[in-house]
Amino acid sequence: MMKARTAEIAGAGLAGLVMAAALAQKGWRVVLHERSPELRMFGAGIWVWESGLKVLEMLGAFEQATRRARIIQEWRVADETGDVLASIEFDSGARLYLPLREDLYDALIARCVDLRVELRTSSEAVAMRPDGTLVMASGEERKADLVVAADGVNSKLRDSVGATRLRDYGLEVGIRLLIDQRPSDPTDVVTEYWNGPLRLLYNPCSDTKNYIFLGAPLEDERANTLPIDRDYWAEKFPVAADYVARFEVDGRWDRIGAVRCSSWSNGRTAIIGDAAHGLPPNLGQQAMTAFVNAMAMVALLEESNNPDDIPNVLARWERQQKPLANHVQEWSYIYGIVVAHWPASLMSLRGDALRFLSSTKWLREGITRGGFAVPPGYRK
Repeated sequence: MMKARTAEIAGAGLAGLVMAAALAQKGWRVVLHERSPELRMFGAGIWVWESGLKVLEMLGAFEQATRRARIIQEWRVADETGDVLASIEFDSGARLYLPLREDLYDALIARCVDLRVELRTSSEAVAMRPDGTLVMASGEERKADLVVAADGVNSKLRDSVGATRLRDYGLEVGIRLLIDQRPSDPTDVVTEYWNGPLRLLYNPCSDTKNYIFLGAPLEDERANTLPIDRDYWAEKFPVAADYVARFEVDGRWDRIGAVRCSSWSNGRTAIIGDAAHGLPPNLGQQAMTAFVNAMAMVALLEESNNPDDIPNVLARWERQQKPLANHVQEWSYIYGIVVAHWPASLMSLRGDALRFLSSTKWLREGITRGGFAVPPGYRK
């Protein structure tokens, strides 16, 4: 009987959980490390595109993750008056669900528990080595067939192998929060309101809560600070004043940046998720890209099924998956430029340009490619 292959994964965010569950499902012995003392998901709602829904189906986590989710029929971009500038529709073959982030997180944790992943909290990894060694803050060195860094955009493990090529800290701020749902709120349409460089994104999320994302330039102090200045946002988006009135003054504040790596793999080590390709959340496809990459790695490892071949498999995985991640990152940047960095002197032309471009196959395919990618190994 072949000895079970072993994996050490640092970071119990969404990417780390999917990676752990996917490996354990194939018979690997997996230890998942989380530096915090408890498993907690920060955030509000999350877009789960078709690609992510397929991954959840593959892992057996779909039902629990989406039990309260809204099924989205349309994503609209509108100006501050509500005039629609662009629209993308979804259907049964190209789905978009919007669950609470905690529901997705809890479903993946439950699946890891079912698959006997060893979950270790208060367990911080600080470095990794190409020979498959994970170095802990305690000084312990843990050896495995595979070591995966899923420790986020500020990854210590990525830096420990010198893989950081670009760390863009960004010029925008994103604030995420939940508001109470009301019977009159849309339940299947996402609307992203634009006013100059400001964004207010309304997301139906469950039968009790809706998810709001606010985007603003770093220099706009009234827009990008906590507590949230509700008067300012109501002034900028009068059509969404009813949502603004329900804002809590607190929320999750993030500077919107990006990461690019010189390499995602080195020997028996791999980098996934935001640690590998952190990107602005403009398309809602960061987690989906990580999910697809995790499944692709597992599919290639299963094809080989040889522990000695893992470095070659990881190199092949990187070559295979990087083009998709680069595409999503580039289009997310383009989207952010149109929203936040469009020249003020040409602002009157932005709506007309968006109306024209949104009717083209080029724009639609560019924006949705990451969300509609088919995970390697998926079978209907």
